[in-house]
Amino acid sequence: MPIEFAERIRRIPVYPVAAGYDLGEDVAMLASNESCFPPLAQVAQAGAGALTGAHRYPDPSYAPLRRALAERYGIPPARIALGQGSCDILLAAGEALLEPGAEVVYAWPAFSVYPHLAAASGARAIEVPLDAEDRHDLDAMAAEITVATRLVLICNPNNPTSTAHDLDSIAAFLDRVPSHVCVILDEAYCEFALALGDTYASLELLRRYPNLVLLRTFSKVYGLAGLRVGYGLCASEDFRVAVDQVRQPFYLNAAAQAAAIEALRWQDEVERRVVQTIALRSTLEDGVRRLGLWAAASDANFIWLHLPEGLEESDVVMGLRDRGVLVRAGASLGRTGALRVTVGTERENERFLSALAELL
Repeated sequence: MPIEFAERIRRIPVYPVAAGYDLGEDVAMLASNESCFPPLAQVAQAGAGALTGAHRYPDPSYAPLRRALAERYGIPPARIALGQGSCDILLAAGEALLEPGAEVVYAWPAFSVYPHLAAASGARAIEVPLDAEDRHDLDAMAAEITVATRLVLICNPNNPTSTAHDLDSIAAFLDRVPSHVCVILDEAYCEFALALGDTYASLELLRRYPNLVLLRTFSKVYGLAGLRVGYGLCASEDFRVAVDQVRQPFYLNAAAQAAAIEALRWQDEVERRVVQTIALRSTLEDGVRRLGLWAAASDANFIWLHLPEGLEESDVVMGLRDRGVLVRAGASLGRTGALRVTVGTERENERFLSALAELL
C-alpha cells in the first residue's frame, strides 16, 4: 500500500523550473531572470569568509542584516522581514494569513509561486486576468475584494509580463482596500522600473497604509540568486512577527547574510549595473520588435513577447535550446504563445535574436 499524503500535496502545483541547465557552459542562460553580472569580488569574499564560522548556527535574530537594511531604507529593524528568497516570505505569509474560507486575490499570469499559497492553505484563489497591455487590472482586482479576502498580491513590475503601474495607480488601488486585508506589493524588479522612480519612492506608501508590505530581493539587482536572500519592508511589525512564527529557526544561512550586508555597501556599482541592464533591455526589445513581434513595455530585467499565430511555442523553445539559448515558455507561466526572456549580456542577447530570427 503506498504512502498516504495530505490532500494539500495534490493541490499544490509544481513550480515550473527551467530545463537545460545540463547543456554545458556555452549556453545563454536567459530563463530565470538572474543578473548577467556576477557578484562583486568583495561580496563573494564576504560570503566565503562567513564559512570559517560554519560550525556555529547563524544569529537567529539576523540583527546585522536587519540593521543594514534599516539604515538603507529608514525602516525600524523590527519591521523588516527576512527570508530565504522572497518566495520564503510569500509562502510564510500564506501560512500566517490564509485558511479554509479565506480568499487571496492576485492577477494572472503573475509570479508562479502565488497559486501555492491558496493550494497549501485551503483558501480560495481569485485570479484576475491582466488587461490588454498585459498589466494588472487594478479596478477588476479591487472589485474582487470581499469580507473573506485576507491577502492581495500585486507583482509590480509583474513577472512574467515585465509591466508596471506607477505608484499613483498603486496608491489609488490601496485606497480601495479594507484595512483588514494585507497587501503585498511584490517589488522584486523595482530597481529596473523607470515607471516607479527611485527605489525609495514606494516607501511613502508604508507611511500611508498600515496593511502594506513591500517585498524585495537580493537575487536580482544584487546578483545573489544563488544565495537566496529576500526581505520585506513592513508597515506593521505584526506581519514580520507572524511570518517568523510559522517558519523554522535559522532560515537564512550565515554566508547569505554576510554577502547581503556587503552588497548593500556598493550602491554606486549597483546603480551602474542597473543603467547597463536598462540599456541592454532597450536593445533587446528593439531587436524583437524588428522581427515583427509584439513585446510589452518592460520595467524589469527581462522582456515578455508574443509569438505569431501558427507558430508552436514548444517548437520555438526547443529550437532556441538546440541553439544554446534557454528562455522560459509562456505556457509554463500561465499564457501559451509567449516567451519570457531575461536580459543577458550583449553577446547573449545577440545570440538569442539571431536564433529567434532563424526559427521565425
